[in-house]
Amino acid sequence: MGNGKRRQPSLAQLRAFAAVAEHLHFRDAAAAIGMSQPALSGAVSALEENLGVTLLERTTRKVLLSPAGERLAVRAKAVLDAVGALLEEAEAVRAPFTGALRLGVIPTVAPYLLPAVLRLVHERYPHLDLQVHEEQTASLIDGLTSGRLDLLLLAVPLGVPGVVELPLFDEDFVLVTPLDHRLGGREGIPREALRELNLLLLDEGHCLRDQALDICREAGREDAPVTTTAAGLSTLVQLVAGGLGCTLLPRTALKLETARSSQLLTGYFAEPAPSRRVAFAMRAGAARAAEYEELAAALRQALRTLPVRVLEGAGQRDGEGGGEGGGEGGATASARARTGPPGPSAASPRPTRCAALPAASAAAEEAGSAA
Repeated sequence: MGNGKRRQPSLAQLRAFAAVAEHLHFRDAAAAIGMSQPALSGAVSALEENLGVTLLERTTRKVLLSPAGERLAVRAKAVLDAVGALLEEAEAVRAPFTGALRLGVIPTVAPYLLPAVLRLVHERYPHLDLQVHEEQTASLIDGLTSGRLDLLLLAVPLGVPGVVELPLFDEDFVLVTPLDHRLGGREGIPREALRELNLLLLDEGHCLRDQALDICREAGREDAPVTTTAAGLSTLVQLVAGGLGCTLLPRTALKLETARSSQLLTGYFAEPAPSRRVAFAMRAGAARAAEYEELAAALRQALRTLPVRVLEGAGQRDGEGGGEGGGEGGATASARARTGPPGPSAASPRPTRCAALPAASAAAEEAGSAA
């Protein structure tokens, strides 16, 4: 067939070929895109006929990409991504805050912030189809950059090129201890006290684990042996209640996680306390960027009742942390130490990449902001 008469490939054919190229299995590829296996096989064959090249090497046991198939699979994915972006932009222009918004959230944020997020969306954006995915940081970033997710809610900075951060707030960490621990219920705990503690941590892959280890290193503790870990904060706190050690909790998690046990005390660090920054993250150049910025501004206002430092007027950060400190958080919470320290101060140390800033640097930043 001459080039002048060769038909253009359809999107369905490209989608079928891209699925087979990804899974290298007709049944799995058909299931992934919701197409019957015969229809998928026919679409790939039609694409090969339209292009005049063999894309796949078929055997009775497996499917392989031909050399031409390997080259054209990249092109097919690019075309499908471009069409997806076109549809996304058209939807955003047609009616903001409508259609699906796939939000990825880390496990150490989801239980404590999602109630505020869901209430905000229900009240202010009733036509928005919010779809929530709870995953660890690495999986979320992969989902964002691949187009599987639209927006992330997680601890920053990420340092990922092509990802823009919309800072929401900073929050301090507190020390949760068993009832009989010498630091339980204390205020003004120096970070150096972490050197001798049996600190319980989350499993590997959680950003909060990395934050805790960085805080320990900043306090001068290099070894930080790990003998007991947990998959979630709820289990971690119950291990503390059972006397196995102490742990660090972000302030937003404190009330919910310590309410389940009367065998806990809460200690508060001396200023500047170790902290983390939580933000939205989106792809640079996202078609719905204006919507995400508006959602971030609305969420900052909705979070004022939480014990966090809202980052007023925080601008975009392209793969970097940083930003101005904001207003004060809400009342403190503690399981047993009923009288906590005053609410967080407006001056907030900026956390580094999933970690607290060293005390000296934080103090220098506070001095600079006061000047």
